[in-house]
Amino acid sequence: METGQRTESRMKNHVIPRNEMKIQFDALSINEAFARLAVAAFVAPLNPTMEEISDIKTAVSEAVTNAIIHGYDGEFPGENPQEGQQGETNQVFLHCLMDEDVLHVEIRDTGKGIENIEQAMEPLFTTKPEMDRSGMGFAFMEAFMDDLEVVSQPGCGTVVLMKKKLGTTSWIRQEE
Repeated sequence: METGQRTESRMKNHVIPRNEMKIQFDALSINEAFARLAVAAFVAPLNPTMEEISDIKTAVSEAVTNAIIHGYDGEFPGENPQEGQQGETNQVFLHCLMDEDVLHVEIRDTGKGIENIEQAMEPLFTTKPEMDRSGMGFAFMEAFMDDLEVVSQPGCGTVVLMKKKLGTTSWIRQEE
């Protein structure tokens, strides 16, 4: 039995419960790996393919990295608190919802926001060329997920909303 057939069989024979996960973590680069692995573990009970897991991890990695690098770049409280002061660290908010076989991922920051979303989503556009940023984050998110929406307002942060339908391999093969 092929992987796609196992997924389809599992979905026909089992009711997939609605499941939700919310995580808040410090906007530190070391937490990007944590976010990737948390989402991968969250979808694991649905027995996704290795390709689906890889796609999800890559998209989450890009969104979290954008929040950390571009959302919080030292201009907002908590990034560089004065010595001796208790400053709050900037936070990234990760919300996942599994609704039957569709994964919904929301990654939110309360950073500086995006002035021109359309321009920011263009492949190779970056506001951080000095950091060797490739400008491919949104392009990767769009390529690896089934749906991508970016909501942002300058000074108010950014929300990245992504969806991924799991178990589509068998349906693609049936159409061929």
